[in-house]
Amino acid sequence: MASEQATQGGQSAVGKMDYARANRFQRFMRSFAASGPGSWMFARVLHHIDRPIHRLTRGRHTLASLLSGLPVVMLTTTGARSGVPRTVPVLGLPTAHGLAVIASNFGQKRQPGWYYNLLANPTGQVTVDGSTRPFRATVAEGEERARIWQQGLRVYPGWSQYERRASHRRIAIFVLGAPAA
Repeated sequence: MASEQATQGGQSAVGKMDYARANRFQRFMRSFAASGPGSWMFARVLHHIDRPIHRLTRGRHTLASLLSGLPVVMLTTTGARSGVPRTVPVLGLPTAHGLAVIASNFGQKRQPGWYYNLLANPTGQVTVDGSTRPFRATVAEGEERARIWQQGLRVYPGWSQYERRASHRRIAIFVLGAPAA
């Protein structure tokens, strides 16, 4: 139901894809990304490779989406200190109210930079399957957060390992909804 509503709300590319159907290599890459060494490596390298592939495929793919079969979207925020636009690949989950993004930062000690950017300026743009749209981010709390977290674990179980490694901080979930008119 939530996926159906999200498809109607503009997330059709993410909502229609079947991420449960990963091939053997993609399942291996998901497991490796969730491991300590894999998350350490991907946290430092992946975004540098994802951006050029995203440009070359006209916004349709990233290396992470090709290797893992996961719903990677490009999130553009405004730098909290610099005021400069910053674009990063993140996993996007369709929800009833927009697209959810989880600030796991591969289970690293610190929050990802885009987390601080969204707190300082909750507006931005998200690119899904080559289509870019504006958003206004809100932090998911309570029941909504729990529902999105459980949905996220069905898409990418590695978040549970990230949560254990980042137990000293609460992993935030943002919902990227339509901007206020």
